[in-house]
Amino acid sequence: MSSDRESPDKDIPLDALSWHHARNPLIAQRQENLKSFAGPLTNFIRTETSSAIVLFLAAVFAILWANSAWSEHYFDLLHSHIQIDIGFWELDETVHFWVNDILMVIFFFLVGLEIKREIVAGELANPKAVMVPIVAAVGGMVIPSLVYFLFNTSGEGSSGWGIPVATDIAFALGVLTLLGSRVPFGLRIMLLALAVVDDIGGILIIAIFYTEELHFIPLIVAGATLLIAYVAQRFGIWYIPLYIALGIIGWIATHDAGIHPTVIGVAFALLTPWQSWYSRDGFEQSAEEAIDEYKESAHSVTTDEKEDSAHSGEVGALVHLGDHVRKALSPLDRLEHALQPVVAFAIVPIFAFANSGVALSGEILGDALVSPITLGVGLGLLIGKPIGILIFTWIAVRFGAALPTGVNYAGVVGVGFLGGIGFTVSLLIADLSFPDAQLLLDQGKIGIIVASLLAGLFGYVILRMAYSRAAAEK
Repeated sequence: MSSDRESPDKDIPLDALSWHHARNPLIAQRQENLKSFAGPLTNFIRTETSSAIVLFLAAVFAILWANSAWSEHYFDLLHSHIQIDIGFWELDETVHFWVNDILMVIFFFLVGLEIKREIVAGELANPKAVMVPIVAAVGGMVIPSLVYFLFNTSGEGSSGWGIPVATDIAFALGVLTLLGSRVPFGLRIMLLALAVVDDIGGILIIAIFYTEELHFIPLIVAGATLLIAYVAQRFGIWYIPLYIALGIIGWIATHDAGIHPTVIGVAFALLTPWQSWYSRDGFEQSAEEAIDEYKESAHSVTTDEKEDSAHSGEVGALVHLGDHVRKALSPLDRLEHALQPVVAFAIVPIFAFANSGVALSGEILGDALVSPITLGVGLGLLIGKPIGILIFTWIAVRFGAALPTGVNYAGVVGVGFLGGIGFTVSLLIADLSFPDAQLLLDQGKIGIIVASLLAGLFGYVILRMAYSRAAAEK
């Protein structure tokens, strides 16, 4: 019995989407409309400046709300409680806590993934090539801390020395991207490597210096979750829900141990496998077999009964192909790819919104202008960062290291100012430095926000002038 359904001609290329469009013109039109609507948004998300723009808007929104007639609603929102009670364990904390101590764990997990990728196969894999940015990053942490100590040698403010050591890679790369192709690729590599080392330093500072009291039994439990994760990945167990469960237990244990939970996120990231199941040749062979299976099923359509059978064969072939694709990606690459948009466009903006809201009354601003905390943070980021990066880069070069290709010392100064965009991690360390002193915390935040804005502006102007002149001289 012949079929009354339309079947694709065997001479037509097996393009599943084209076939689907030919059979379903209404759906095809809807997809074209959706594409035309979503295309600009997709292109925006793919640009490197987009996450920095969203982050900036979230911070501005928080500042405007915190200084509006509805400011009390902003602070009430942050101090409202969310409770979880599962019988043997209970957590009742503010929205601010959930953002800083839970959502930011995911942020630091992604940071840890990026650090591992750079160490095993990226810019930090060749020690000689990264000697300059590593040494520069050390200078960009040491000198800002010393600048801060000049203004806060004792008292409550002395605990904030770690605030100006950080670099916000999203903002820094966003500013660098605005300069386009005029800046050399080596400068981008230097900034990336410098920011990664900065992240490592920030993580160590949080883990070592901002832990007030250790409880050893929960600490042992947290260590056990990491050990189980290590053994599992060594045996090739890549079942992600298992690691999520271990991560949740590790987070609870780390929190109860007295360590900031962001540390457990980095630790799990460093255990994430970075190699895939398949080699390139192995994947190509497996993928070709799955595609051949799909073609054979699609070509066999001649009757209704056979079409149903062919559809089942196509689904099976596509499932096999998807499984091969999944195994061709390492867990590190798969997780990093999945988490980047979530972190960039949700978690970090939410963090900025929850931590940037500062009441900027005349009295608060007047106090901040002469506050040793504001001055220490602001000058540490705006002056200490570029000076530290420049001096330590010069020392590294004097001892035999080489500047990246195309990078001159004017470029190093520009990168130094971009390194002074502290923001995200600086705000987190400020919150850890002054947990019970809102006035000191606000003064630190004002220093971070003002210095980050000025550092980004100065960095942009210096790099634009340096490399526009260099291009003109060629």
